[in-house]
Amino acid sequence: MAKRLPPLNPLRAFEAAARHGSLTKAAGELHVTHGAVSHQIRALEASLSVKLFERTGQRLKLTAHGAELLPAVSSAFEEIAAATARMTRPTTAGALSVTCVPALLSLWLLPRIGGFLSRYPQIRLTLDASNDPGNVHSPDVDVAILYGDGSWTDLWVKLWTPLDLFPVVSPTLINNRPIRTIRDLGDHVMLHADDGREWHTWLAAADALDLKRGQQVHMSDARLAIEAAMHGVGVALGDTMTVASLLSRGQLVAPFNLAVPAVDAFYVACRKDLRAAPIVNVFIDWLFAALEEDNARAEPLAAARRALRRAAGKSPEPGRRPDAPPRPSLKHRSARR
Repeated sequence: MAKRLPPLNPLRAFEAAARHGSLTKAAGELHVTHGAVSHQIRALEASLSVKLFERTGQRLKLTAHGAELLPAVSSAFEEIAAATARMTRPTTAGALSVTCVPALLSLWLLPRIGGFLSRYPQIRLTLDASNDPGNVHSPDVDVAILYGDGSWTDLWVKLWTPLDLFPVVSPTLINNRPIRTIRDLGDHVMLHADDGREWHTWLAAADALDLKRGQQVHMSDARLAIEAAMHGVGVALGDTMTVASLLSRGQLVAPFNLAVPAVDAFYVACRKDLRAAPIVNVFIDWLFAALEEDNARAEPLAAARRALRRAAGKSPEPGRRPDAPPRPSLKHRSARR
């Protein structure tokens, strides 16, 4: 005899209310009234003969019984959504929309995307420069590569790569106005891709928070800051992911042998119901494989990361290129962003 299960609609109401911590938000998601959600939850509690929620002010708090039930219900709905996605998008042909952090899109993804298109010629790819996790909820977006802390609990999220931060400058600018010590940074325009927190992180690691700063220019994203540095406007913070090719070609140089881990990192994200769709799955798999290939075959990049790690107990060395091998007398500690 089949085991008796609670009715589906009350389970949906319970899962949505538990995820949002709000009957109102759950009602909005399910396109029903607040009262309907409340009624469904009471019906489920009556069916199970347990209390699932306690109200704390305007928010709902799971009871011990509710906390026990939620993982199983959430997993079941995710599996149903994934199976539906596999049926509705059964092949690796068709449209695929990807949003990506602007700097990473321009400097890492575009040079490599031809390999993906060659492998999957029937995929019609759309790329958009964006770092807004809210866009992932749009039906027009399938996959996102985001820069942040990864705390998007309503999405499928996986860490793609951490990063190290370090100053970069154009060879022309550094030749005309040398940067021999960290104090020399005060004579240059400091280019920001955020509100100043990343430069604060690097200067703190360099024991230079008291640096007398010159002009400051704030930009909307790292791509603009890096481009401004290439044009000789000032000094930007680059990272081993997005500026590696610019360093190897000599379009930028790193004046100091000091890289520090940033608070945030790159993550791959998508809606949970799309994760198992083949067309999404092949792109995510390719993205991680491409990163692994880079790390496996690009010794100059690995050398750059080693050379840019802070020497334990030593001051940063000015004038060292990040693609130069580390000096054997230095002991390096790991850094990541």
